[in-house]
Amino acid sequence: MTTENRSAKDRILDAANQLFYGEGIRAVSVDAIAARAGVTKKTLYYHFKSKDDLIEAYLASRDQPNLALFKKWFDEAEGLLAGKVEAIFSNLSTSARHPRWKGCGFLRTAAELANMPGHPAMKVGAGHKKKFEAWLCEEFRARGAEGPEELARHIVLLMDGAFSTVLVHRDPDYILSAGRAASQMVARATQSTG
Repeated sequence: MTTENRSAKDRILDAANQLFYGEGIRAVSVDAIAARAGVTKKTLYYHFKSKDDLIEAYLASRDQPNLALFKKWFDEAEGLLAGKVEAIFSNLSTSARHPRWKGCGFLRTAAELANMPGHPAMKVGAGHKKKFEAWLCEEFRARGAEGPEELARHIVLLMDGAFSTVLVHRDPDYILSAGRAASQMVARATQSTG
């Protein structure tokens, strides 16, 4: 593949990220993405055989950067495990205060595709959520937390619930409240290990 083709594909994916995240996948047409990317529809369809493929690629492109950001916030936080988990929520709350923040792209896409459980993007979103949960579980296990699998699942439920609640109320303090609850749960699960 030539540099020009890679560049066009990257521009298409960047445009899809901006538009799908900003406006929603159903509200955005392929024409709008092609226009934003500065390519023809033919070029778009050369790189992505359908809008569904582009939606899948959009979510896949968000997977590793989001996971890396959560890990960064966790690793940079001072203190014990409970504080490290709370730091993820605190940083999410800060992000949610930005005017362009629209919530979790994975959850928003899942809501728009709720009647299409076999859609490839649904599999990407589920995989992303499972990777985050598995990573938390490993961090909890490595630090001797009691019941690391269930604890990780509870943290994921708190996070996804906080994402949803912030979208309803437009108040990022809900993420901080979820973070305090997560911190308390982790502290109880690590009382004997610190």
